[in-house]
Amino acid sequence: MHTLIVDDEPLARNELTYLLRQCPEITSIKEAETIEEAVGHLIEGPIELIFLDIHLTEESGLTLADKLSRLEHPPIIIFATAYDEYALQAFELNARDYVLKPFSLERVQQAVRKAAQTHRATQSSAKERVFEHPDVGTIPVQVEDRIFLLKVDSIVAVSVQHGEVSLYTDNKDYTLSGTLNTWEEQLSMYGLFLRVHRSFLINTAKIKEIQPWFNHTFQLTMSNQLKVPVSRSYMKEFKEKIGLT
Repeated sequence: MHTLIVDDEPLARNELTYLLRQCPEITSIKEAETIEEAVGHLIEGPIELIFLDIHLTEESGLTLADKLSRLEHPPIIIFATAYDEYALQAFELNARDYVLKPFSLERVQQAVRKAAQTHRATQSSAKERVFEHPDVGTIPVQVEDRIFLLKVDSIVAVSVQHGEVSLYTDNKDYTLSGTLNTWEEQLSMYGLFLRVHRSFLINTAKIKEIQPWFNHTFQLTMSNQLKVPVSRSYMKEFKEKIGLT
């Protein structure tokens, strides 16, 4: 799971990062000192798990948790704090767990295992919904004053360049409104799409060729001949998704 630690204490972040690196369920770790910085990481995405302190400098982690709880597919939240009196409020905001400082490896591993179970169950549920309702295989795409209904499996990739979102199919490209994160959220339930770069989301079934690239990364050639880079921060997830070791 891609994980974000939100804590205004550098030592606490360092300690938790060290412990999380010993959890095989954790794919990547990012850190934030403030809610604003955390939101920045969430926009860049993907973030699937958040370890969130409650008492931040002039801020409350509960504020961020409340905003995230209103999302259709929020990341899993584990509160990591020195204060136990907020546990009830935390669980009312759909927190998965509540870990008290000072952290222990055993307790952190336990919390991560629970989060991983929730994450797997959520993914399985999304796939089942697609199987049970095959009519959701199309998605509306609005371009200026027209709306196109595209088959989801015809989408090759979605990218953002210079603030402009583009959707590519085998036959045509579309310039869209919204953000790449919005489209990633919309397409996540279909199980076909993977973020491989901060600017690219791809349909893994549309990969035609994989070439070694700079700094031990890959360049992909898609079915429509589009060239897509796989950045280093997404390499592990990409390899796991397509079965590379």
